[in-house]
Amino acid sequence: MAETSYSQISKDGFWNNNVALVQLLGLCPLLAVTNTTINGLGLGLATTLVLVISNVIVSSIRNVVRAEIRLPVFMLIIASAVTAIELSMNAYFHGLYLILGIFIPLIVTNCAIIGRAEGFASKHPIPQALMDALAMGLGFTIILVLLGAMREVIGAGTLLANAHLMFGEAARDMTLTVVDDYRGFLLAVLPPGAFIGLGLLIAVKNLIDARQPRKAALGKAQTASAEASS
Repeated sequence: MAETSYSQISKDGFWNNNVALVQLLGLCPLLAVTNTTINGLGLGLATTLVLVISNVIVSSIRNVVRAEIRLPVFMLIIASAVTAIELSMNAYFHGLYLILGIFIPLIVTNCAIIGRAEGFASKHPIPQALMDALAMGLGFTIILVLLGAMREVIGAGTLLANAHLMFGEAARDMTLTVVDDYRGFLLAVLPPGAFIGLGLLIAVKNLIDARQPRKAALGKAQTASAEASS
């Protein structure tokens, strides 16, 4: 298998092939739990941990498991990782675990995880599989956090509400009131608000991507003009 540079793996995970903005995978939990920043962060980190565990294990056994049974084996690995993380969250982050509810065990069905296991980890060595998992997972987490922050600010006028669910009682004072005496905007915290918010994030990414070739072409033209004049 041809070597893939770590910089390219990172760029794909965070931007070029972002799970939420480009692949459009894992949208059910993304749209359902991102009504606050902390909820998005919690689910994103849990998904990243599952990606890391599954990618590393799949990569380590890629030359051992026969092709006929690889998908059931991959699903068993992912389900085991999700179970371990679910039990850990129930023990150490019980309040957040109750809020996220069914969406923690449903990480098993996230197509992005089985897709990375089959499409990347099963064909690359452990270091690259680990980098791919971190890039894809953190890229997904960033979108969860951004969408959660956007919906929380517009819907409730606050930021980092319920931070104590993840960071302990000392984090109760972390909540920021962005707008005083704000009555809230209900649409932002309902599922339609999640669709609208995600659509705006995708539109911003597409706009940035569309401008990059223009900037590159302009830079080349300026360089050629400078060389010609000199």
